[in-house]
Amino acid sequence: MVSMKDISIRCGVSVATVSKALNDHSDISDSTKRLVRNVAQEMGYFPNSSARALKTNRTFNLGVLFVDRARNGLTHDYFARVLDSFKVTAEARGYDLTFINCNKTTQRMTYLEHSRYRGVDGVVIAHVDFNQEEVAELIRSEIPVVTIDHSFDNKPSIVSDNIRGIRDMVEYIVGCGHKKIAYINGGDREVSSVTRNRIGSFYRTMSDLGLTIPEEYIVDADYRNPGKCYEASMKLLGMPDRPTCIMCPDDLSAIGCINAVNEKGLKVAKDISVAGYDGIDIARYLEPKICTIEQDTVSIGRKAAEKLIGMIEHPKTTLIERIVVEGKLLPGNSIAMLN
Repeated sequence: MVSMKDISIRCGVSVATVSKALNDHSDISDSTKRLVRNVAQEMGYFPNSSARALKTNRTFNLGVLFVDRARNGLTHDYFARVLDSFKVTAEARGYDLTFINCNKTTQRMTYLEHSRYRGVDGVVIAHVDFNQEEVAELIRSEIPVVTIDHSFDNKPSIVSDNIRGIRDMVEYIVGCGHKKIAYINGGDREVSSVTRNRIGSFYRTMSDLGLTIPEEYIVDADYRNPGKCYEASMKLLGMPDRPTCIMCPDDLSAIGCINAVNEKGLKVAKDISVAGYDGIDIARYLEPKICTIEQDTVSIGRKAAEKLIGMIEHPKTTLIERIVVEGKLLPGNSIAMLN
């Protein structure tokens, strides 16, 4: 491994001069800086991360807390895109990523203990049970934290506008002439603010539009679970006064709903309308294309990285704020025009 001493011998200058040149000190001439940097590049020199950490009191390493109880992992379309955007932005600013968990060693660690063990400069919480005491412990700690799709009073958060997304979708569906709209709920309302905001927005928008919702039109399932959505859809389709439109938790779950419609001998967008959420690629390739809300995952991931790095590098001037990122309605052609 090439060291500063190797570079100093090649350039005929002291190790201190090499260090100053690489760190752009003003008391080193531009010609010397160019010489040192060119030689360093030719020799394949990279600064030692441990030495840099001692000098700057930072490791340039960001922790990612992502715990998926459904075991979808990074195949989860929404979070995979968010984290990819986060990664691209962080790496462009010179940071690496480390995933935080509880079982890195034979001795179980809390999220906070593992964050300290890895020496991360900050943590983004992308997906977890936010009601856990271990999460609260991390939030209370000295480590800079940014959350995605969940807000704490004293930490910055980046959230997708689920309230507006559901409102835009319901208004579009009602505008197509539908009044009997069923809603398949995707998660635990007591645990997930996303779930709570979505179903709350559904109830409020329907009320604002003067429409009533039979209780049997609200059915529980799971996010990203076509099988559960299939079962919930079969229940809805078997009702004597069945809905004309079914809103699913997400685009992947909507596939289960479409399968149920087909099994009943019905046609999507003719006999039954179907809507999803998230705007993943598969929604655009199905026929008919699913009506959905495309979430701006690039902006969510980028803003999360920028906010977290801002807290690390400029702690006194970075605002503790809740940033809301709007999505976009993609009408598709899975909603029948009844009017």
